[in-house]
Amino acid sequence: MADNFLIKQETYLEAGIHIGTKLKVVDMNPFIYRVRNDGLYVLDLRKIDERIRMAGKLLAKYEPGEIMVVASRTYSGNAASVFSSITGIKVFQGRFIPGILTNVARADFVEPKLLLVCDPKSERQAVTEAGTMGIPIVGLCDSDNGTSFVDWVIPCNNKGRRSLALIFYLLAREFQMGRGKIASYDEFSTPLAAFEAEPGEEVVAAPASAPAATESVEAAKQEEKAEETAAPAEAAPAEAEKPAEAAPAEEHAKKEHAHKKKEE
Repeated sequence: MADNFLIKQETYLEAGIHIGTKLKVVDMNPFIYRVRNDGLYVLDLRKIDERIRMAGKLLAKYEPGEIMVVASRTYSGNAASVFSSITGIKVFQGRFIPGILTNVARADFVEPKLLLVCDPKSERQAVTEAGTMGIPIVGLCDSDNGTSFVDWVIPCNNKGRRSLALIFYLLAREFQMGRGKIASYDEFSTPLAAFEAEPGEEVVAAPASAPAATESVEAAKQEEKAEETAAPAEAAPAEAEKPAEAAPAEEHAKKEHAHKKKEE
């Protein structure tokens, strides 16, 4: 992959995985790349890629039954469900009930060896309980997330549907690779579109000619240059057609002049 990214850089940009919020918590300073003119913080794409890669390796060290994912929001829950169907890792969706990780008397009490949370702010209860029980936590953290108790931060846009879909797609693929379920990325058959789809929605693979995200400044500049280069090229045929249009008129004028000479 270009620049040794897990996936094409354009795919990251199209998903908006690097677009944070207009708020920034000090904990996330190491992962901030810049601030846009509209006030949105932009996360460092290289650090996002590195940390997804390492998180995949970390997850692969555990058995599927030893890991739990907490996904309290709809978009994270949809993508996490597809992730679960591929990896066998349990996903807890919706509101996290207090005591699930700490109260052994509860019927739904679980003791995972690793917890993955999709938003440490919305899933604060799960983070607090895991921290209390000494359970390592991998957290998808936006620019406005605190990282208390989070052992491995994956900086990312943790609110967007396409961003979350891409994260779980990559984590599923890295987990399968790490567990020896696939020998190469080519063997990972679940398309990214499956992670983006709503429950029951028909999966349609994205066209190969999907437009690149405008967030890439270099891509935007290249497009502008291409348009400038194409403009004269498109105008050239029209200019070349003018003599061809004028030729019949000149021929008619010559014939008319010859006819007048004969009359004289």
